[in-house]
Amino acid sequence: MTRKYWRLVLLLTWSGLSASAQADPDVWLLVDTQKLNVEVKKGERTVAVLENIAIGRNGAGEKNHRGDDVTPLGNYRIGWINEKSAFRKFFGLTYPNVEHADSALKKGKIDEDTYHSIARAHDAGQIPPQNTDLGGQIGIHGLGSGSLSIHKSMNWTHGCIALTNDQIDELSRWIEKGTLVTVK
Repeated sequence: MTRKYWRLVLLLTWSGLSASAQADPDVWLLVDTQKLNVEVKKGERTVAVLENIAIGRNGAGEKNHRGDDVTPLGNYRIGWINEKSAFRKFFGLTYPNVEHADSALKKGKIDEDTYHSIARAHDAGQIPPQNTDLGGQIGIHGLGSGSLSIHKSMNWTHGCIALTNDQIDELSRWIEKGTLVTVK
């Protein structure tokens, strides 16, 4: 199925964090973990590109457990915003999603209770549990007082998507709680 179809399904599924929760429901983010950039999209049109981002120390892919330093691929929403983060600003993603939970349940990484907790949260448009074996507290953030030279030279996060402080300030103009984020 096409990406456009999946975005429509996600938009319709997330009634709790619906378009009314955002300033502009057509705005969404595409995080490209190969090009290391974030595109701010309005529909299919790119309105801004933030380059030279950092991702998890172990790259991007399927996150297997808390502490694996992998940035998880998938479709998420901005579930919460922390304007006073040690990383300047933190836009929390609704990770783990139901697809992650389904895969983890089939592989025996989580139990059925954990799976149902994650699924119920998503069905209700709420933030899924952040303390499961799949990890949590994955988001998009700035550097805070962190080293710009390290940021420019390597992927350094524990699974988050990091931008410079100027970039996170610029990004905050575009997104709000409920904004769709696709990490590929």
